[in-house]
Amino acid sequence: MALPTTLHDFEISLSHVDRGLDAKLAVRTARHPSETMERVWLRVLAWCLFHEERLAFGPGLGEAEAPDLVATDLTGRLTRWIRVGKADPAKVQRAADQNSGARISVLFESPAKLEAFLAEARSAGLSRLGEVELLAADPDLLATLGAIDGRRAKLTLTLVGDHAYFEVGGSVCDGPLTRGSVA
Repeated sequence: MALPTTLHDFEISLSHVDRGLDAKLAVRTARHPSETMERVWLRVLAWCLFHEERLAFGPGLGEAEAPDLVATDLTGRLTRWIRVGKADPAKVQRAADQNSGARISVLFESPAKLEAFLAEARSAGLSRLGEVELLAADPDLLATLGAIDGRRAKLTLTLVGDHAYFEVGGSVCDGPLTRGSVA
């Protein structure tokens, strides 16, 4: 018998300074039984970092080929494709090729995973990945957030430049976001 998913609710005060975005958001996401809390927080960070109208969580770990977050326009055309965590460079390039009008992004769980992705992409000659937005979160930040294992969280997230500042339940933590490029 398969284990059920667990729903997590996040009440977020988001301030994305560079984009001039200030919003109060309610986010509900399902946690797959094999998913760590660090990955849940990475998905929430991605949802806030790339926040736009109609952004939604994808089907999750149950469908390995599907993006973790997607956005569509009013006609249903894909406008945003986001992978969180481990990503295969060839599959990311295929997603970019198949969705030419969409912005493609990947948020990795560490700069080391980002560098491994870049090395693999360069060695395979996947130069069209130059248009894909590649970022990595700080693993210490994710470890701190991952220790918060409740099903509900009220938080404030401020994104300034390539840095994320969290306040969750009276605790404050922050960490850098590292950018990378195949080009």
